[in-house]
Amino acid sequence: MPSTRDWIDNPLEVVEGMFAASANDPNSGWEAKALEFFKEKLKEKDSHTLVPSVNDIPLHYLKPNSLVRFRCLIQDMFDPEFYMGVYETVDPSTDTKVLRCGKYKDVTECGVELNSNNIVTSERQTFYCVPVPGENLWVKEGYACSAAGRVLPSTSYVPSRQKRSYEEDEDMDSMDSQPQKQRDQITGGQSPAELNGGGDNKRQETEAPSSQATTGSHLDLNFPLPGEKGPSCLVKVYEDWDSFRLNETLEVFGILSVSPALSALADDKDSSSSLLDPADSMETAEEQRVHCPPASLVPRLHMLYARPVAHNNPLLPCAALEDNSAFLSSTLSEMASVREELLAYFTHVLLGDALAAEYLILHLISNVYARRDVLPLGKFTLNLSGCPTVGSYTERLYQILQQLVPSSFYLGMSLHNMNQMRLVPRKDYVANRLVSGALQLARNTSLFLDETKLEQGQLDPTGVRNVTALGNLISWQKVDYDFNYHQMEFPCNINVLIASEGRSLLPSDCQINIHPQVAPELVSEYLGSIHMHPQTSSQLNKFRLYLSVARLLDYNISDEVTKSVEDDFVDMRKDDPQSISAEDLHRMLVVARLLSLSSGQTSLSRDGWQKAKHMELLRSSRMEQHKSVNGNEP
Repeated sequence: MPSTRDWIDNPLEVVEGMFAASANDPNSGWEAKALEFFKEKLKEKDSHTLVPSVNDIPLHYLKPNSLVRFRCLIQDMFDPEFYMGVYETVDPSTDTKVLRCGKYKDVTECGVELNSNNIVTSERQTFYCVPVPGENLWVKEGYACSAAGRVLPSTSYVPSRQKRSYEEDEDMDSMDSQPQKQRDQITGGQSPAELNGGGDNKRQETEAPSSQATTGSHLDLNFPLPGEKGPSCLVKVYEDWDSFRLNETLEVFGILSVSPALSALADDKDSSSSLLDPADSMETAEEQRVHCPPASLVPRLHMLYARPVAHNNPLLPCAALEDNSAFLSSTLSEMASVREELLAYFTHVLLGDALAAEYLILHLISNVYARRDVLPLGKFTLNLSGCPTVGSYTERLYQILQQLVPSSFYLGMSLHNMNQMRLVPRKDYVANRLVSGALQLARNTSLFLDETKLEQGQLDPTGVRNVTALGNLISWQKVDYDFNYHQMEFPCNINVLIASEGRSLLPSDCQINIHPQVAPELVSEYLGSIHMHPQTSSQLNKFRLYLSVARLLDYNISDEVTKSVEDDFVDMRKDDPQSISAEDLHRMLVVARLLSLSSGQTSLSRDGWQKAKHMELLRSSRMEQHKSVNGNEP
């Protein structure tokens, strides 16, 4: 039985051992057994932490062909490709023929017998994956600190920056001397894009360019958000690829491939003429370049196992809450007390406004839990109006939220941003890829829209499309991707918080006007003390844990409470039919649900319903009072 270091350091040996053992039994099912072996190993307690992470460790410190993991979002899906699943090699000195396994590899061994009847052509899918967009620093540090599979420069593996040694150059020279067909086979049966991608970039580049433009000398890593850092990977999927979805967040466990042969072929200026006949290729040069970037820049991961990321909080166990009863029980017992602490903190941050702080908590734990027809249930977009424009208040508020939520993005709604930014992803048919946009985000990302940055001016067509896209996102939790000739709808689950001076120009599920308890002349001084408010790491971790757990809890309403709510609604309509609408009732039910979950209660009680009604009454009264003082806002 392979040891821990064997299946992590040399997973291909495990795979090839199982392949060799089944050579005489075509019905042995060795592929399923190999996958099951790795799945069982990774399910053992904390064994996944032994696997080095591409997110945390520089690429040149990772051992090629070792097992690694990657926490990522599926940004694009490329066309399927064919490869040699089984092939035969011949030893030129002895004429001995040996069957080889081509699975989980980009490059085959030399000496392929091209006329063998034992060659089996197989198919695999390729996903282009990027780090989780907007992932906050405390999340990255939390995962890095919890990882046991660290790789240091002092290990036996000598890191390199993908420069070929003299011996490797000799190998490449010998490959150059082989016939064209055999050279095509040595590259693992790659599509033409895998052979011609290129560029002269030799160093690992992990930051998204400030402009999303693609140039011949600079490879656009296609991160959805500007300024993002981290590796992107081409993930090769061999099983059940139809079960994966675009924008899904995964933790992928796969075999790392950074073969110098791929980069060598891509760097070869004459590779397209010496290896492939351009007339035989269905791909454009741009498509080849995008689909086959240098392996030293965009490594390949050959997937053995992948699990969806239900949450992106390193403080929570990976297993579902219901499968970890001890953790869930201890957490629920503390939720009420942690809620009071968080409420006090948000009250301080929101200038002494306790009611606004209540609604901010409800917003942060909201989640689309189901969809009925086109209506997303559970969303709770909050418009915090009345935000001060002094002391960079909205930026400070966002920085505080960054410390509490796993992923977030700040969008200042200036005229320049609205007219210049690409919010909606679009299909580039020349490069045959999905060009990312800022709204291509992982589920439960907190999107902070700062309307205090609005200024006088006119939106151009791009700006109008961007504002329309934000409105659709808020109302329907979907983004319509631009495929030139048509639009394709992609559902999402993004928490949108709008900070504005007056009523937002965008729709929202709930608006509350901040009532500062601080004198206007003291606001700047007060804001200066917000970051000085004592928050220890342990207290922040309690808040982070609380917000994530509250979002993941199940919820239900008993028949008895449902009947009580219905009767209450009828009574309110009797007194004044204009006082409450079906939309008001829906919002009350959402508030009641979130209030219950915020206290660790998974079902609605009569007291919870009465508290939700009272909160909504206070908020409505405040908004009516604000409207009468300031007039109808646009």
